Amino acid sequence: VQLQASGGGLVQAGGSLRLSCAASGRTFSRYAMGWFRQAPGKERDFVIAISWTSGRTSYADSVKGRFTISRDRAKNAVYLQMNSLKPEDTAVYYCAASSAWSTLLEEYDSWGQGTQVTVSS
Repeated sequence: VQLQASGGGLVQAGGSLRLSCAASGRTFSRYAMGWFRQAPGKERDFVIAISWTSGRTSYADSVKGRFTISRDRAKNAVYLQMNSLKPEDTAVYYCAASSAWSTLLEEYDSWGQGTQVTVSS
């Protein structure tokens, strides 16, 4: 699976952004799709995930109530809607695919190139 993330940018605190992740290559109906983020000098952390088949979702506590993940199976795409953004949300955001349901970084074996999200105060 090849993944292409897009939609990052600069936004003021309280604003919104929508990230997209387009998938190509082998079919991935059995995969879970997730978003991770990495701030400068920090480890890459789990943000949110969705089951490609069931639509089951999981959220990091830090984004609950603000971020939403969705999928479009016809377009082979996953979206991350980010609302009420905070400066601490600033990071490079990566979409990733896993062959099983997981929120663990090591379970994801396909990664997009990352897209920068910067939230100014």
